[in-house]
Amino acid sequence: MIPSSRGVLPLRGLLIVAAAALIPAIAGCEAGLNAPSQEWHQPTPGASAIVDNTMRVNNMFVLGPIPGLKIPPGESAGVFFALNNSGPFDRLISITAPGSASSVRVPVGGITIGRDQSLLFTGPSPRVLLQGLTRTLHGGQYVRMNLNFQNAGHVTMLVPVMPRAAYYVTYSPAPRPVPTPALTPPATATPTPVAATPTPSATSS
Repeated sequence: MIPSSRGVLPLRGLLIVAAAALIPAIAGCEAGLNAPSQEWHQPTPGASAIVDNTMRVNNMFVLGPIPGLKIPPGESAGVFFALNNSGPFDRLISITAPGSASSVRVPVGGITIGRDQSLLFTGPSPRVLLQGLTRTLHGGQYVRMNLNFQNAGHVTMLVPVMPRAAYYVTYSPAPRPVPTPALTPPATATPTPVAATPTPSATSS
């Protein structure tokens, strides 16, 4: 017996309904394996690097002045970044910025970071400072910086100077260096003139 069209159409309808029911399930499995995050993240235009396949430096930038202004030589500028360590215990020993700053201040003893640990140096107040700037800084420039880790080793990065505007307006600028008071030479005692006492002259007898 040849099936009538009445028998075929309901079967097709059932297949379509079944396929439609499977689509959300498949989509759900895919989302569970590689689902994009629905959480909003601030853009990260700073510099990033991986050192020795274990230490990751994320979103490193120097906070510049507000647009249209400049930080003059001799002043300080804040440095912001994050560290993520997937290797053994490590320590950021020092940072240098040749050609831009005479020194870079890091917390005393360096920055210690354990295995599978993340550290955020993201403000709003800077904990790492470029001190004694040797050139003028403003937004849009880059600063060459050398980071030295105890175990991961050394990495050189070109770090952008971000103007203190938009998202970065909430960050605190670096404190101004405290001027060193000029040394005043000790006062010397002025000798007091003493009047000469006349010597009695000898008289002849």
